[in-house]
Amino acid sequence: MIKPRPEMIAETRAKLLAAARYAFGTVGYAQSSMDDFTAAAGLTRGALYHHFGDKKGLFQAVIQEIDAEMTARLHRVSANAPTRWDGFVDECATYIEMAVEPEIQRIMFRDGPAVLGDISQWPSTNGCIAALRRSLEELRQAGVIIDVDEEVTARLINGASSHAALWIANSDDPQETSKRAVQGFRMLLERLRVKGD
Repeated sequence: MIKPRPEMIAETRAKLLAAARYAFGTVGYAQSSMDDFTAAAGLTRGALYHHFGDKKGLFQAVIQEIDAEMTARLHRVSANAPTRWDGFVDECATYIEMAVEPEIQRIMFRDGPAVLGDISQWPSTNGCIAALRRSLEELRQAGVIIDVDEEVTARLINGASSHAALWIANSDDPQETSKRAVQGFRMLLERLRVKGD
């Protein structure tokens, strides 16, 4: 039985994404080739060009896929925390800790900025800042944090967490750097809390 066209298109995209993600995560962007992706997926270069344009377009799609998975994980961390404050802090800390995971480290925080430029300019960054701003507004309205400019604070937290993740990913000892970064980040966030809470 012949599969419907939309199903075949989705299957082709998924095969190329999986092959590219494996290559980008193991040998990196610079060392991987379009022939590697297409051979691993059992497809032609034409399929890659049709769906992603070029190697960089495929890399962007892999980044989007990993970013969506990271976001889902962060939401679960936040949802499972005992309080809204703990969820906020744990979500921020978990983002930084993800930089020690080999695939995320290489694709998101090493090759990502090298290929796609400054991480603060990626399309997903505005969504992260908006989510942080909403969380801060809820925490302020609940009397958990001090009166702050949510936009400014969200941008500062986003910048600090992104920089910490980049520092970890490019460190000689990512595990040790992660411990230091997370501890320092938690201390910084603690300054936002209303005293006595």
